[in-house]
Amino acid sequence: MLGALALAGSACQLNPLSGPPSDQVLRTWLWRYQSLDPLQALSVLEAEYIVHIFSGLTSLNEKLEVVPDLAEKWQASNDGRTYTFTLRKGAKFHDGRELKAADVKYSLERATDPAQAAPIVETYLGDIAGAKERLKGQANDLSGVKVRDDVTVEITLVEPRVYFPAKLTYPVAYVVDRANVESGGAQWWIRPNGTGPFRVREAKPNERLVFGRNDVYYGQKPALTEVHFLPTSPLAAYEADDLDLAIVELADIERVTDKSDPLSRELRVRAELDVHYLGFNVAAKPFDDPKVRQAFNHALDRDKIANVTLKKTVAKANGILPPGMPGHSDKIKGLDFDVSRARQLIAESSYREAKNFPEIVLHIMGTRTNAPAEITAMVAMFKQNLGVDVRVRQMDRNAFLDTLAKGKDRFQMFYTGWVADYADPQNFLDVLFHSKSGENHTQYANPDVDRLLERARIERDHATRMRHYSEAEAQIVKDSPWVPLWHSRRYILVKPHVHGYSAPPVVLPWLKTISIKGRPAPARPDPRESRGAA
Repeated sequence: MLGALALAGSACQLNPLSGPPSDQVLRTWLWRYQSLDPLQALSVLEAEYIVHIFSGLTSLNEKLEVVPDLAEKWQASNDGRTYTFTLRKGAKFHDGRELKAADVKYSLERATDPAQAAPIVETYLGDIAGAKERLKGQANDLSGVKVRDDVTVEITLVEPRVYFPAKLTYPVAYVVDRANVESGGAQWWIRPNGTGPFRVREAKPNERLVFGRNDVYYGQKPALTEVHFLPTSPLAAYEADDLDLAIVELADIERVTDKSDPLSRELRVRAELDVHYLGFNVAAKPFDDPKVRQAFNHALDRDKIANVTLKKTVAKANGILPPGMPGHSDKIKGLDFDVSRARQLIAESSYREAKNFPEIVLHIMGTRTNAPAEITAMVAMFKQNLGVDVRVRQMDRNAFLDTLAKGKDRFQMFYTGWVADYADPQNFLDVLFHSKSGENHTQYANPDVDRLLERARIERDHATRMRHYSEAEAQIVKDSPWVPLWHSRRYILVKPHVHGYSAPPVVLPWLKTISIKGRPAPARPDPRESRGAA
């Protein structure tokens, strides 16, 4: 899924709870969010909340393994095309209604309803027989989903897909309550009737969000009774004891990593399964020439950006797949910093000289007065090392994502990121680079890469699948529709009284493992102050 870039989700006005929190109330910062509808989980900002409110047939555990969730088990047919899911006994919606197989069918049919215009559904559910026809308005139902009885649902695919259960961990496959959706209007999700470990007590987009524990949850019930997401300046609120968890912004990294600062003892660092990158529209000049794209790769000193500009908070990306992802290979070295080679490639290209390029515009997500430091550093390197002026255009998050999703007015060059939805290289390589993928925002198309990715889709032998992906990744890096930049790390401050924080590298319902133990009692005000005594 598209990553939340930098800390664009943080607000900046303190709004702490009134009065001291109870024992099992967690207070944390608020990411901006536009919707809590699972079909609108376009980035980690929304997904971080949605995974706690709703759930699907499958989920990921802390080891990133696909495990049963609403389904207690599943079985694949001999040909690998049909999956039969048996629902978990006792699984209920927040209002206590028991989950039925018909709810699964309704949810998948709603997801593939063209009236929903959900841009990412085909990427995750397009393997289901009849899904593409339904998305095009050519079918009234989803033919590949059959309800066998109240607890059994059968899903048939167009071709075998060993990773299909992993795709069902993505929010667009989550189960929703039909009555809730159809009675609540466009913003039914303000009071969603999900099946996840938490229910929504209060939702005001970009202002406030409060979760309450789901006491009819079918799994191990959370210890937390409430979670308050507050629009704050995270570090200031954390130091004032108004937050129990706080994300650390780049400006404060050196302070919190200084061993002499007490905050360093409360710091947790997690490596993300993600990649940040510059994307090129390979059909737009001058990036229609692969030598120009390669030159832009060689012109960036990504080590300097990672270690100096970003203060060692990221790890330079040599390829597409992040470390920790199955299929990641240290043998893929990427196109490293080499100014002489970059200039030579420009001379060998069809443009001969940089002065023959059209104007180059880099689109980024944001509304700041100035572009982030890492963007400014990249622009300066392109100027110094290639003699190319790159103009930066910032766009509102919604407009940026909308342009990427719909492919209208494609960006010539853009900066964004991708976070793993499940631990399989298909989620990066096939989703982002197959010529027919809706998430291929660069218009990159290589028949050899397509063939490798298509073989990997139906291959059941793990080692052979990984070899196909490795070959595909090596060719993609050579063709350079991207400049892979870095894999990020998240820096989180955690109060000593917060237990069970696991720092997962992908979006998981991590709040259900949290408990509060030994929270210090709030300091009592001096009674003399209330009397105005000197």
